[in-house]
Amino acid sequence: MTQTTYTVTGMTCEHCVKAVSEEVGKVEGVESVAVDLPSGALTVVSAHELDDAAIRAAVDEAGYQVA
Repeated sequence: MTQTTYTVTGMTCEHCVKAVSEEVGKVEGVESVAVDLPSGALTVVSAHELDDAAIRAAVDEAGYQVA
C-alpha cells in the first residue's frame, strides 16, 4: 500500500470535504481517501503509486486546488 498526503486549499465545510473525497475516490487505483478540514490535508491510500496529475485533476474537478 502507498499513502500520499496533499494539501488542498479552499475547503471551508463538510460539503467541500465530501466533494473532494468523491472526486479523488473515482481515480483508478485509489483504495481510500481521508480529508482533514482544519489542516486541508488530503490523504490518499492506493495499492500502487498514483499519478499526481490525476489526483490534482480530481481535486480541481471538485473545485479546489492542491497547494
